[in-house]
Amino acid sequence: MADVPERPGTVGVLVRYFAAARAAAGTSEELLAVAAPADLAAVLAAAVDRHGAGLARVLERCSFLLDEVAVHGRDTAVPDGAAVDVLPPFAGG
Repeated sequence: MADVPERPGTVGVLVRYFAAARAAAGTSEELLAVAAPADLAAVLAAAVDRHGAGLARVLERCSFLLDEVAVHGRDTAVPDGAAVDVLPPFAGG
C-alpha cells in the first residue's frame, strides 16, 4: 500500500473497512490525508469523496474504532497516524 504524501496541514489516517464497508469501498484498507485538525466526520467525508454514495449509505449504519477504542461521536478528534476501523452493525447486545 502506498504511503499518503506528507502535506503541510494534513494528518495521515489508516482506514480499515470490514464487511459491507469493505465491499462499498472496494478495498480493505487505505491511507487518507485529511486537513488538520481532523475529526472522524472529516475522515469519513474523505472516504466518501473517494468512494461515493454507496459507501456513504453503508457508513450511516456502521460503528467505528479509533486506535481500537470505540468512538461515540463523529466530532472525535483524529490525530496524525491514527487508525480508524469501520465496523458493520452487530446484532445482540
